[in-house]
Amino acid sequence: MAQKTNAARLLDQLGIRYELREYEVDPDDLTAETVAAKVGLPAEQVFKTLVARGDRHGVAMAVIPGDQELDLKALAAAAGDRKIQLVPVKDLPFLTGYIRGGVTALGSKRDFPVYVDETIELCDVVSVSAGVRGLQILIAPADYLRATKGMIAALGQSKKPGSG
Repeated sequence: MAQKTNAARLLDQLGIRYELREYEVDPDDLTAETVAAKVGLPAEQVFKTLVARGDRHGVAMAVIPGDQELDLKALAAAAGDRKIQLVPVKDLPFLTGYIRGGVTALGSKRDFPVYVDETIELCDVVSVSAGVRGLQILIAPADYLRATKGMIAALGQSKKPGSG
C-alpha cells in the first residue's frame, strides 16, 4: 500500500478522487518521460512541476507536460513578471517541502500561484507527483486545477534536441 502524502491528504480533504501509482525510482534519471513509461502513460499526460521566481511577484509554480520544456517568457507573462527564472534545486525543500523529482503543487509548504499548461484540458486523466519520488497521483484535470487553484496558460514548448 502506497504511503499517504500531504498531496494525497489534501485531495482526501477536498473529496477529490485520485489514484496513487507507485514506480521504481532511478535517482540518476528523474525525467518525466522515464516516469511516464514506468506508470504506463504517455509523457504528455505526466505533468511536471517546476518552481520559478519572478522579479515582481516572487515564487510561482509551473506545471507542464513531461514531453515539453518550460517557456520562461510565457510564465513571466502569465505571472505578471518582467523576468522569471527557475529556482536552484537546493532551494526546493525550503520553498516547497519537496525535493527534486517529488515537487508537486498539491500540499506544498506554502501556497504559491500555480500556472498550468493549457494542454492539461486535452487529457482525461493526468499524472503528477504525489510529493515523493516513486509515487504519482492520477487525477482528472478539472479536479487538479480546483485543488491547486491552477490558472491555465500556454507555458510549454517543444524540447530542444539534447535537453532532458
